[in-house]
Amino acid sequence: QVQLVESGGGLVQAGGSLRLSCAASGRTFSRYAMGWFRQASGKEREFVAGTWTGGMTRYGDSVKGRFTISRDNAKNTAYLQMNSLKPEDTAVYYCAADGQGFYRGSNYFDYWGQGTQVTVSS
Repeated sequence: QVQLVESGGGLVQAGGSLRLSCAASGRTFSRYAMGWFRQASGKEREFVAGTWTGGMTRYGDSVKGRFTISRDNAKNTAYLQMNSLKPEDTAVYYCAADGQGFYRGSNYFDYWGQGTQVTVSS
């Protein structure tokens, strides 16, 4: 079991940056794959970024080149650096974990945080 707590959301102007953090409980954080998802009002949840054991990372098409996922295993924390933000990035952002760790796509994340709101004004 792992518990996830996101932080770092807020209101930012278009073109600005934010860094989200996801603090995880437990002693086996390094074995988990970590991901970020988002859900805008009235839309389905969307995969944003993921990092799997061995250093593999993947990004959703809409954020490639602007967002960067990273992790600090010593701090049990994952991050999402978001640059060049656009109004369409406005959403609730969720941190997620996959206990298997190895890459198997974005459909196997089964631990979720409570979400943090990101609002980008035009």
